Amino acid sequence: MSHSIFSKFTPKEPKFFPVLKEMSEVMVKAADLLIEFITHYDHATAADYYKKIKEQEKKGDALANRVFDELNKTFITPFDREDINQLSSRMDDVTDYINSCAKRMVLYNPSRMPESAVTLAHLIKDGAVCIGKAVDELDVMKKDPKHVIAYCQELHEIENKADDVYEHFIIDLFENEKNGVELIKLKGIVYELEKATDVAEYVGKIIKTIIVKYA
Repeated sequence: MSHSIFSKFTPKEPKFFPVLKEMSEVMVKAADLLIEFITHYDHATAADYYKKIKEQEKKGDALANRVFDELNKTFITPFDREDINQLSSRMDDVTDYINSCAKRMVLYNPSRMPESAVTLAHLIKDGAVCIGKAVDELDVMKKDPKHVIAYCQELHEIENKADDVYEHFIIDLFENEKNGVELIKLKGIVYELEKATDVAEYVGKIIKTIIVKYA
């Protein structure tokens, strides 16, 4: 479809962009809470942190459902329905993994949280901020996609950094953690953090697909 035809039929005020922006803000808020939770880990306050993160996860779910509902009610959408649905679903997944990590911290009650977990939480925050910047550009992407492309590349680089952190964490964990139960707890918790960065990168891949189609 040519740019002129696409522009002609695109709604003047696309309703999906503000909702996607809200979803990115939820991700950032959840990531900030997770950083605090891990940095100041204390079982006495764990339930309170989890409750706050769970609230953000519920907001993310509600926004993802709102996108789905709007897709069913909107005749003309700014991008393919499948792409919009995929984008909102994967953005929601990032918040879901943050929540899953917090939940495991409460349930597993580890004796400590490793520095690698703090580093990964900061990388999740970096990814969430990056996604927010990319979402801000979606409505003008057709005119100039270079900024969005750069944000997608940044998400890929963040995921690579997270992979390195996770691999070194696993090596150190199996070499130095002598308590088998603690080993299982920490591995399960940190795995959720690494998965969050994987999903954030996948958000970038979805956005790149949209660029190929429309930019």
